[in-house]
Amino acid sequence: MKLLEQDGWIKGRFTRHGASFHKTFPSGETRVTVVPNKSRPLPEGTLRAILGPKQTGLGRRGILRLLEENKAK
Repeated sequence: MKLLEQDGWIKGRFTRHGASFHKTFPSGETRVTVVPNKSRPLPEGTLRAILGPKQTGLGRRGILRLLEENKAK
């Protein structure tokens, strides 16, 4: 969740199932994703769906970039 916020995603509604995030891109497109609120690691398929092109579009490279930027701070 912290990495999404670092990438410009805005936390929206928070329910017992998870938190919604939204982001408006320069093209005018707005995307919304929901991150489950779990104390244990997310299943691999859920994480791939969140990072995939239909939800955040970050992918593996995007997450690695955010991790590197976060380490530099």
